[in-house]
Amino acid sequence: MSITQQYLLDGYRAAQHGEAAPPAPGSHDWETARELRDYRRFRAVLAGRPATGRLRGALSRWLHGRPRRPVP
Repeated sequence: MSITQQYLLDGYRAAQHGEAAPPAPGSHDWETARELRDYRRFRAVLAGRPATGRLRGALSRWLHGRPRRPVP
């Protein structure tokens, strides 16, 4: 069963029971991505690592073979 079919079935069942329809598939994807980013930053701070610029720094080291300049 595809996501769209499941959504339509859930919407039908909700209408039969007089409940609110479920959110459309993909409507909360950005919110979920932001929550994941915030959680990873939080875990980095707890572990004593810098909370920002980690991905960009890793890509810079990988592409250029040298460490990135520290942020003042």
